[in-house]
Amino acid sequence: MAEKPEKRKNLSTEPYKGVRDFYPADMAIQKYIFDVWKKTAESFGYEEYGASVLEPADMYKAKSGDEIVNEQTYTFIDRGEREVTLRPEMTPTLARMVAAKKRELVFPLRWYSIPNLFRYEQPQRGRVREHWQLNVDLFGVDDIEADSEVISLAYKVMKNFGAKDGDFEIRINDSSILVEILSEKLGKGKEETRNILKIIDKKKNKIPADEFKKLMIEKYGKEVFEKLDFYFNDQKAIDEFISDKRFEKLKAIKASLVELAKDTKNTIPIKLYPYLTRGFDYYTGLVFEIYDTNPENRRALFGGGRYDDLCSLFGGDKIPAVGFGMGDVTIRDWLETRGLLPKTKAPADYYICVMSEGEAAFAEKTAENLRAKGSRVAIDFTYKKIGDQIKSADKRGIPNVIVIGPEEAKSGKLKVKNLTSGEEKEL
Repeated sequence: MAEKPEKRKNLSTEPYKGVRDFYPADMAIQKYIFDVWKKTAESFGYEEYGASVLEPADMYKAKSGDEIVNEQTYTFIDRGEREVTLRPEMTPTLARMVAAKKRELVFPLRWYSIPNLFRYEQPQRGRVREHWQLNVDLFGVDDIEADSEVISLAYKVMKNFGAKDGDFEIRINDSSILVEILSEKLGKGKEETRNILKIIDKKKNKIPADEFKKLMIEKYGKEVFEKLDFYFNDQKAIDEFISDKRFEKLKAIKASLVELAKDTKNTIPIKLYPYLTRGFDYYTGLVFEIYDTNPENRRALFGGGRYDDLCSLFGGDKIPAVGFGMGDVTIRDWLETRGLLPKTKAPADYYICVMSEGEAAFAEKTAENLRAKGSRVAIDFTYKKIGDQIKSADKRGIPNVIVIGPEEAKSGKLKVKNLTSGEEKEL
């Protein structure tokens, strides 16, 4: 007796964990976000660049260490026995590109890109395994004017999304100050300093204050927590650091941005935040974050800073650089929370309803004539009842319908009906 063929298992319709499908409505929102990013960056004179999604794994190991590469990236051996990584961020790629042609490029460079990035981490709200990100970077200027310009551009992106000044806050700091407190004032080594900064970056203001205190004491002892707290909450300690030239520079950046905002009749929401650090090892001075002020979503939306040493990883001299990255997932969640998502645009201006195959050719000619005048036109070739075809147009939000039957095809006289007003006009 012949064996019954094994029943084939149906493939899952679910996407790979941590990535997204973009149906037309989602794609429309994605396009809107990208358009705002592009227009804002280009309004400041920034040029778009791009690169492959694959990079040598060594680049990320040198920049971020083995931990990020081994635990948070998609890294594999290719057919040529090379270890490669799907890029988890764009800045190292940018630094490589600039270092490769630094003698040919004309500085200062103002570049931007919208790459897709991959990180192997636990998916949650605001965090997935593949996302797109606006990267904006300015190379070749080691001055507060460059820092102010990049922060100003980040601020303008938020305003162009429809944000009010009270909807977000800009926090700035110098990352080297925290490093100095931990290493010189508290005697911590390089690795322990790095670990403490990571906890501050990941947990400070993201969990209740008493939980953060408990976590710090459990991991690093009461003395470390109390001394850190002292340096940022005791007035004498604050005065000591306020006189530091790095704080003077931060105050100058803040003053520059406040003055700039006055010219556009805005009140820029910016403040010095001494606990601010950033998760990447390459920041060399200024760090900043755009912080959501919504009580239900208090978190950093995006951020950046100065990374003057990164190009030297590829040999040669340092090149001063400052920039930021803004992810599409976080900003979409924020737009939704604030009621700022764009209304879905209809896919066409006209919907031609066709009674039968006999009128199909005339319908196509009519559509071509309208398209030649710049209109978007869709034709219904299902030949269903006209009422059903009109319902189909209405569901898609298409405002105008044209019905073509034998009489219209013969006479060439057509009527356009607006589904919102009910008004009819002869075409």
